[in-house]
Amino acid sequence: MNNKIIIINGPNLNLLGEREQSQYGSITFEKLKEICTNKSKDLDLIIEFMQSNVEGELVNLIQDAINKFDGIIINAAAFTHTSVAIRDALDIFKKPIIEVHISNIYKREEFRQKSLISDIVTGGIFGLGADGYILAIIAMQKLLKNEN
Repeated sequence: MNNKIIIINGPNLNLLGEREQSQYGSITFEKLKEICTNKSKDLDLIIEFMQSNVEGELVNLIQDAINKFDGIIINAAAFTHTSVAIRDALDIFKKPIIEVHISNIYKREEFRQKSLISDIVTGGIFGLGADGYILAIIAMQKLLKNEN
């Protein structure tokens, strides 16, 4: 079974625990990374957990993932609603992709209710807090297992 995935996080997610706890909860970015790493080990997955506030860096991570990783879990954050560049990079990645959002983007401001990537990803998890990442890791492990 292929088992190497990358979890990509977009802008401001490094401030988890400090920002809008009503939307994002109290978990810190480091704690989120820790629980994702532990869950991945439980499922025999190797993960890289990355974050950037820079659109071009996220595009580079996605492009580099093509030859290094078997799947992508992505929370593109604000770039979900604005970045054609991230969408295009994800569209080139022909392996499983799961879109995650801590908050339910469809229950927020109108401008946040449009995802430019939802129609090209394998699946999405929205509004389940940090648990959404754990569910995405479980789903990814199942997707990779079924591919082989």
